[in-house]
Amino acid sequence: MKIGFIGYGEAAYELSTGLKTEGLDQFYAYDVLLQNEKLSSALKEKASQTGVQLTSSISEVIEKSDIVIAAVPANKTLEVAQSVSGSLKENQVYVDVSASTPDIKKQVANEIEKQKALFVDAAMLGPLPVNKHKVPITASGSGTDQFMKVMNAYGMNITKISDQPGDASALKLIRSVYMKGIVGLMIEFLEISKKYNVEHQVISSLSDTMDSKSFEETMNRLVTGSALHAKRRAIELLGSIEMLDEAEVDASMSRAAQQKLERLADFQFAERFNGKKPASWEEVIDVMQQGQ
Repeated sequence: MKIGFIGYGEAAYELSTGLKTEGLDQFYAYDVLLQNEKLSSALKEKASQTGVQLTSSISEVIEKSDIVIAAVPANKTLEVAQSVSGSLKENQVYVDVSASTPDIKKQVANEIEKQKALFVDAAMLGPLPVNKHKVPITASGSGTDQFMKVMNAYGMNITKISDQPGDASALKLIRSVYMKGIVGLMIEFLEISKKYNVEHQVISSLSDTMDSKSFEETMNRLVTGSALHAKRRAIELLGSIEMLDEAEVDASMSRAAQQKLERLADFQFAERFNGKKPASWEEVIDVMQQGQ
């Protein structure tokens, strides 16, 4: 099995490092940084560690590889797909692991499938330095079945989500709304906790609350409860925002949350559900989406 990488940054390096331990030893890669005198030496050193043969062009990578993995920045993924026009072989698998939007992934798929090649939208959902080639990957697109059949045999952890390009990336980007957003909120409450020297007590209190149930149970309770009591909680959060402002701590996350609660209150869930909580988060979101 011959694996080619377009772009040899962290993703490609970690994948090839892991796959080498599974017995694969034929890797090819091209990276534009090879043309940068200051950065090319580090790139060459990384490639030598994994036995990756660096090539002089993308077309050479494609020619020598069975599976091509495009691991380039999201803003370059469509440009790269357009640049391989005429180079791909029929039924060759082209895998895009960038964090591009679903719409971009569909455009990339169109470019690849024009050449009768197979496209895979692959979303990596864990830390590559820790998991390497075993990082959980959700995949969609015409080449997903073939990609899974070949690469899961080498220890990769690929799960099919659909045949529709863009679906895997949608899952990743939606997940990022929470994973990246929660970090901003954490920074905000840790800053104010430190200001008042109550960080240990706050963390302990939140741990008791958040660790008592599963994520899904806690999420459901918070969403349904907030739907019923959105107005009151929005008002209460104003007090937290006032405290943050007085302490000169950036309150942007709390302000955004307060505005979201105000919007939730506009749907008047208490009246809709006769003073009772909605049964599930789905009922809350359905009401909100129907009201748009």
